Amino acid sequence: MQIILLEKVVNLGNLGEVVKVKDGYARNFLIPSGQARRATNTAIQEFEARRAELEKAAHEKLVAAQSQGEKLSGTTVKITQKAGVDGRLFGSVTNFDIAEELVKAGYQVSKAQIRMPKGPIKVVGDSEVSVALHTDVLVDIKVSVYGESA
Repeated sequence: MQIILLEKVVNLGNLGEVVKVKDGYARNFLIPSGQARRATNTAIQEFEARRAELEKAAHEKLVAAQSQGEKLSGTTVKITQKAGVDGRLFGSVTNFDIAEELVKAGYQVSKAQIRMPKGPIKVVGDSEVSVALHTDVLVDIKVSVYGESA
């Protein structure tokens, strides 16, 4: 299916590009989330008429994400979990736990924005985690996990 992108989509394209994607991806995700429209002649003409305002909105989102990223960079999140004597956790620290602590600290992030390349944290200590605030803004934060005896 041919679609026109209404915002930048990772691994797909930038604002205004007409790309071909699988029907299900367009119908079930891109179109309902407002990231794309079916690329008909009328939709392309409407997009060209609204292009300036969409670019301005995308730029404002990017600037807001960059300013939040500057505040967030270098942040250390402290999480306490039950752990055994050898330092392994009874469970794990997930992106949900990290997002919850960041929200308590006053940052507006969701668990989907937390990138954990090594998977959930299962040991006591410090770990590096990335927060994707925007498709172009990726901030590294430090997560310190402390163990409490069960």
